[in-house]
Amino acid sequence: MTAAENVCYTLINVPMDSEPPSEISLKNDLEKGDVKSKTEALKKVIIMILNGEKLPGLLMTIIRFVLPLQDHTIKKLLLVFWEIVPKTTPDGRLLHEMILVCDAYRKDLQHPNEFIRGSTLRFLCKLKEAELLEPLMPAIRACLEHRHSYVRRNAVLAIYTIYRNFEHLIPDAPELIHDFLVNEKDASCKRNAFMMLIHADQDRALDYLSTCIDQVQTFGDILQLVIVELIYKVCHANPSERARFIRCIYNLLQSSSPAVKYEAAGTLVTLSSAPTAIKAAAQCYIDLIIKESDNNVKLIVLDRLVELKEHPAHERVLQDLVMDILRVLSTPDLEVRKKTLQLALDLVSSRNVEELVIVLKKEVIKTNNVSEHEDTDKYRQLLVRTLHSCSVRFPDMAANVIPVLMEFLSDSNEAAAADVLEFVREAIQRFDSLRMLIVEKMLEVFHAIKSVKIYRGALWILGEYCSTKEDIQSVMTEVRRSLGEIPIVESEIKKEAGELKPEEEITVGPVQKLVTEMGTYATQSALSSSRPTKKEEDRPPLRGFLLDGDFFVAASLATTLTKIALRYVALVPEKKKQNSFVAEAMLLMATILHLGKSSLPKKPITDDDVDRISLCLKVLSECSPLMNDIFNKECRQSLSQMLSAKLEEEKLSQKKESEKRNVAVQPDDPISFMQLTAKNEMNCKEDQFQLSLLAAMGNTQRKEAADPLASKLNKVTQLTGFSDPVYAEAYVHVNQYDIVLDVLVVNQTSDTLQNCTLELATLGDLKLVEKPSPLTLAPHDFANIKANVKVASTENGIIFGNIVYDVSGAASDRNCVVLSDIHIDIMDYIQPATCTDAEFRQMWAEFEWENKVTVNTNMIDLNDYLQHILKSTNMKCLTPEKALSGYCGFMAANLYARSIFGEDALANVSIEKPIHQGPDAAVTGHIRIRAKSQGMALSLGDKINLSQKKTSI
Repeated sequence: MTAAENVCYTLINVPMDSEPPSEISLKNDLEKGDVKSKTEALKKVIIMILNGEKLPGLLMTIIRFVLPLQDHTIKKLLLVFWEIVPKTTPDGRLLHEMILVCDAYRKDLQHPNEFIRGSTLRFLCKLKEAELLEPLMPAIRACLEHRHSYVRRNAVLAIYTIYRNFEHLIPDAPELIHDFLVNEKDASCKRNAFMMLIHADQDRALDYLSTCIDQVQTFGDILQLVIVELIYKVCHANPSERARFIRCIYNLLQSSSPAVKYEAAGTLVTLSSAPTAIKAAAQCYIDLIIKESDNNVKLIVLDRLVELKEHPAHERVLQDLVMDILRVLSTPDLEVRKKTLQLALDLVSSRNVEELVIVLKKEVIKTNNVSEHEDTDKYRQLLVRTLHSCSVRFPDMAANVIPVLMEFLSDSNEAAAADVLEFVREAIQRFDSLRMLIVEKMLEVFHAIKSVKIYRGALWILGEYCSTKEDIQSVMTEVRRSLGEIPIVESEIKKEAGELKPEEEITVGPVQKLVTEMGTYATQSALSSSRPTKKEEDRPPLRGFLLDGDFFVAASLATTLTKIALRYVALVPEKKKQNSFVAEAMLLMATILHLGKSSLPKKPITDDDVDRISLCLKVLSECSPLMNDIFNKECRQSLSQMLSAKLEEEKLSQKKESEKRNVAVQPDDPISFMQLTAKNEMNCKEDQFQLSLLAAMGNTQRKEAADPLASKLNKVTQLTGFSDPVYAEAYVHVNQYDIVLDVLVVNQTSDTLQNCTLELATLGDLKLVEKPSPLTLAPHDFANIKANVKVASTENGIIFGNIVYDVSGAASDRNCVVLSDIHIDIMDYIQPATCTDAEFRQMWAEFEWENKVTVNTNMIDLNDYLQHILKSTNMKCLTPEKALSGYCGFMAANLYARSIFGEDALANVSIEKPIHQGPDAAVTGHIRIRAKSQGMALSLGDKINLSQKKTSI
């Protein structure tokens, strides 16, 4: 039997708090009670039988007093009762009483009510006794001709299960069902009949399909789904049949049912690798994504498109569909948009990049007009990054993209503006032809920039790349405009003269500790001057930044002014103009220094910024050739080195990716001719339907199969000792969001253990879904108990508990065996992921939980230790290999991972090799972990501690 056929029919929730009733009181209720009390008594009997009680004395009572009743609830309960009650004597012969039951069900199969007939037929599917079924066969056959579809549908199912289990009872079932199928009109009945033919007599199913293959589009969706499954199975087992059915699959791509379209597209891809087939399937997937409203469906179907793209032969076909894929961007969900943009970027080529850029530009402009959606800013950031990647890969596109994106430098969302700035910086360095355009556009938007971080970046670009006299003059004009009237201190005091007392009240507040962006601590002085707040809108931007106490931008401005002044001196021969320009630059720096030392700004200037501005003043006063060289050449060189290193790293990762995807074929590989292959050789590909069914049931073994040494035995946890009266061990199967514990319980005593119950409790974000039901264990018997645990977040969970049982005949209380704890490994939920340096820094500043782990290992090589940590924590190293290569006595690296619940985990490894302790000294240092939740930070720390202690050299 396949995994699909191990069916559990009846699940009953049993409240275990109440005391079980006695057999006498139950008998009394069943004999003399009214319908309501008989119903309650019957329910109690069912629950007791499920708990292992035998109750043989009640069988005849139920047959005499309950079976003749016509109440529908009682009839439904009786079906459950006859399913679970023991029907045979200990030596395996059928009980005589069951003949009476059989007769009652023969009458029910001829009952005028279709509900009773249908539910009786459903019950017969579960019977495993051929002697009981034999007298009922004529009545079951007659049900195939009933006027109501509910009865006919269940009659087909009953015939199918009886034929599968006891073929001798109905040997002509396939022929009977085939005739039934030809004349049947109801969709659900046709589907059941066709399903039976697929499994019982595939040739008859194919005969039927060939007679109606042109009408397949007119069938109901449930029947179409079964037809897709049949075609897949037939072509999978016998590839020569493909030509016969491929047209039918093409037709089903036009079905009105999304489920049929999805299955048909998946089947078409597995059956044919022709470009037309791939294009039709991909087009079908894209239509599904656009028309389906559920975001989960969109993401699942997008994954199928990504899978298609992974195949080198299919990638070319998908490249022609990039514009269709971009239609998915109309979905408001950010995750769907993110995946779509990534897919489009992977498929972009010189043939379609122009169209792609036009669409993305339109999308960027659209985001400018829409501000109510919370994800708009993030979406804009995604679009900017995608355009950035396109421009780097296809430089011809940069001139089209830059003017549109530069508008966003004045955007209030700093993240998107920072991405634009990074892009502009790279473009101006790489593409000489665009420098004039970028500088001109930058000067246009410069006064509108709202964020101090973006302002600093823009100043740097202008200072670095303004090369003509006019541009330098324009920069100076813009800076003067942004700074307002100078000297600043005098003009500010004048402005407030009417509203401010001559002596300002200075208040000193408590000193506050802050965590900077890099995670270090800084002390902020709370010295502030209390004065009436003026409207700050009328202040020019740079003046506003400085009065807010942000003097880092002043240091950046000083560097920019120094660069353009030195360049102006080199360009303009007239001494008077040179001196005038340099003096103006020095005046600006001096007035900023004066402002910083005064009490006007909210925070005083830092010593670092004073040093920087003073240095720039000194450079301008001396104008030495060495300084000129450093300011105007070395800075740009360091940028170009950084960009080339980044480009090299990207190329390397792309090369690795393409190497992974390229299927290498050896020159002496045998060529497989489909016509010459034996049937059994074709089954190398796994059956997709069976695989997906196994995955849904959590039985997939693909992970274990990937590693030849991994097996179930490695995941077995011993729960009790070998000398305990009850021995128990558990196999822990982690299946994404839930954990299945398969516990083997062995009775090691010579007594019968009654009400043997596995009692479990959880610690952490785990929740026990259902309480395992009690068992009765014979001497030296064993049983398997399954328990399901739901997982809600990524943290180390512990499952603990005990096994309690009664010994038959013993007067003492219940016995108890305490189980060892089961630790759930966090690694099953953590996957490596990537993020940009800016995102890493932002998360590092935002996350409130930090866990500092001291390195305690016997490894002596820094790189080996880092690789070991990466392997044992499933994290990805964000620090490029180039930065980690070479050897010096210390190493720092940033690590990042995401959990399947979408939680982020960051880590910073700072390790060194103590040289004074000799070459065999172990690595020392710290690992700092940051996460949003305390559980995640602590669990990762525990994992690192555990793994570094286990390390062997």
